[in-house]
Amino acid sequence: MKRDQLKELGLEESVINQIMDLNGADIEKAKSSSAEMQEENEALKAQLKERDKDLKKLRKNAKDNEELSNSYKELQAKYEKDTADLSTKLSQTRLNSALDGELSKAGVRNAKAIKGLLDMNEIKLDEEGNLTGLDSQIKSIKQSDSYLFNEGQKQDYQPSNGKPAETDPVQQMVNVFKGE
Repeated sequence: MKRDQLKELGLEESVINQIMDLNGADIEKAKSSSAEMQEENEALKAQLKERDKDLKKLRKNAKDNEELSNSYKELQAKYEKDTADLSTKLSQTRLNSALDGELSKAGVRNAKAIKGLLDMNEIKLDEEGNLTGLDSQIKSIKQSDSYLFNEGQKQDYQPSNGKPAETDPVQQMVNVFKGE
């Protein structure tokens, strides 16, 4: 969807901006969910390859029953650790994806710069996928460093096409009294 297409439909600029903001939020959500799925898929593939390799090794070590039980215990501990690591990594990916979406909604110009200013220990992702502890930090950053946020649209430059620049009537009176 492009702005020009919406203008051709006769929509006002404010409506076009709202539509583009909603579209941008949807695109960010789709990107984050795709990234989560891809990362999870790659992690699971790596885990399966590692388990296949371990099973082959276990077959070789199956000569003695005591060796087999020790190998089994080692593998079980390793798999539990791998599962916990994967779970932590996936929850971090979900947190980052949700954070990117919320920062996009807040009109952040540079998400990496804002993330450096955030206290990530206070930001948590609840069961429904909502972030807690972010809104207050965003408000304080907006107050201290407002230049990091988009604060509306810039007005297009409109040259006077060779005509003298229009002066402010109040400034003209000031200039008259100064004798300029």
